[in-house]
Amino acid sequence: MRRLLCEVFKSSRKDDMYLYVDKAKGLAQVPEALLERFGKPVSAMTLLLTQDKKLARADASRVMEAIDEQGFYLQLPPAKEAYLLDLHRTPTEARY
Repeated sequence: MRRLLCEVFKSSRKDDMYLYVDKAKGLAQVPEALLERFGKPVSAMTLLLTQDKKLARADASRVMEAIDEQGFYLQLPPAKEAYLLDLHRTPTEARY
């Protein structure tokens, strides 16, 4: 079974945005333009990934494939539910 020691960085600019990289290679393969938008990478954790590892919001085999192909995997924040934003924008009436 293939294993990959992976370092996970959180974005200093965007909540719930994470960057997964091969710990041995670090951020060397991450494009400069992405790092500028990502902000200062803050080390969040180190994981030993296997293809069947359970991750909260990503598929481990896809993460490993992306790291192999491009040197990193970018996990974006979850999409906000549109109806919750609509509820927030809709004025409410006070009923007594």
